[in-house]
Amino acid sequence: MGIEVTRADCYVSNLDKRMAFHFGNVVATEGPHHFLEIELEIDGERAEGVSMVGMAPMWFLKDPDLSLAESTARLLEVFDAARDHALDAGPAQTVFDLWYDVYDRQREWGEGTQHPPLLWAYGVSMIEQGIIDAVCRHEGITFADAVRDGRLGIEPGRIYAELEGANVDEYLADEPTREAAVRHTVGLTDPLEGEAMDADERLNDGLPQALDEYVERDGVSHFKIKLSADEDRDADRLAHIGEVLEASPLESWFCTVDANEQYESVRAFKDQWERHVDDPSLAAVVDSVAYVEQPLPRDQALTGETRDVLTDWDERPAIIIDESDDRLDSAGRALECGYAGTSHKNCKGVFKGVVNACLIEKRRREDGGENEYVMSGEDLTTIGPVELLHDLAVMGTLGMDHIERNGHHYYRGLSYLESDLQETVREAHDDLYGRREEGFVALDVEDGRIAFDSVIDAPFGRAFDLDPSRFTPLEEWEIESMLE
Repeated sequence: MGIEVTRADCYVSNLDKRMAFHFGNVVATEGPHHFLEIELEIDGERAEGVSMVGMAPMWFLKDPDLSLAESTARLLEVFDAARDHALDAGPAQTVFDLWYDVYDRQREWGEGTQHPPLLWAYGVSMIEQGIIDAVCRHEGITFADAVRDGRLGIEPGRIYAELEGANVDEYLADEPTREAAVRHTVGLTDPLEGEAMDADERLNDGLPQALDEYVERDGVSHFKIKLSADEDRDADRLAHIGEVLEASPLESWFCTVDANEQYESVRAFKDQWERHVDDPSLAAVVDSVAYVEQPLPRDQALTGETRDVLTDWDERPAIIIDESDDRLDSAGRALECGYAGTSHKNCKGVFKGVVNACLIEKRRREDGGENEYVMSGEDLTTIGPVELLHDLAVMGTLGMDHIERNGHHYYRGLSYLESDLQETVREAHDDLYGRREEGFVALDVEDGRIAFDSVIDAPFGRAFDLDPSRFTPLEEWEIESMLE
């Protein structure tokens, strides 16, 4: 296959959140999204694809001294550079080769800037998803099949030497998952009990708002709980969440916790976690925790001190990285430091996530059950009409049976889209989306699960055509428009 990027056009849409999302030291209240329409030449034929990525720079930067406008400007600089590098890249033999070339160009550029790797790699992911979308639609092939039959040319050995010569289908499940439990996000300031909310806090927009309402109305039993690293605050919050879950109809539940880099050191995290474990008032949640996500800042997560503490801690919980997964080989380095694994988010790289899954499965098979290994499915508030579908296509291919989903929580379904586009998405994916009595289309969660056969069976998850030019061209969009 000869493949080359010949055109890349960018658009933006300001998509309003229904409520603020508080995680770590960040409060996200705005939700603009960036659309890329990419054109390829594949063996002399033209192919078009689309990608959609959230403009959420504060998760990548975590710099309290930067304003939202300043952070967004940096994000757009990264997107612009990635687009230029994709257009400058010469013809490649495979999709993986083309991605790798763009990644190398972006890395070389990014290392000469103030942008952290997690941020500049986001630009590569935007290009990567657009290329995969174009190729899958051109070939009429699903993402799962394209990964397994070698159509995308994925070479795990180019990232990890121990995977040299391996085929990804050796380590992935024989069939993709087609439904999954929703792991509901409980943000630091999200309401826990509907009856305790003041009238002026109520959205009354046809969707659940408090934790107990999601349990009652959607049947969710999997939860991702945000930690602040303030011991007293977290203890009170965890105890309250436990009381809500114990008072609910649920007979059992599954929890993960996410600190978003908030602990200053590995010893501080270890000390606080052990106190939480020893506190009987927190047992309802803590005893149900499957793993802890990214407790340490990026500059502390993979140090020698962290490795020494984690590997000597016999009773440590399973701990994974997320924000620290900012290089192609970060997951491997994390495993050597005593972590159980990493998360997958498309924003960190689709091919990287596939290779990480292969690495973790290989280690699991070789380990003989001595250690726990985790490849989790997390969320960067992915939403429709495109971003969520791409995300689920990859999550299903990786075999995820529970996935953090928060886009349905912090946005009011697809109500931010024009009605015709909402209906197009619903008709194409009526197992995943349904129409609410209030008239808008939203994710259809039943018994705490979502079904996405239609996503797995569509080329890179998208069973409809989309013309991104219906949104605002990037050159006409102003950062200030999202602050109005």
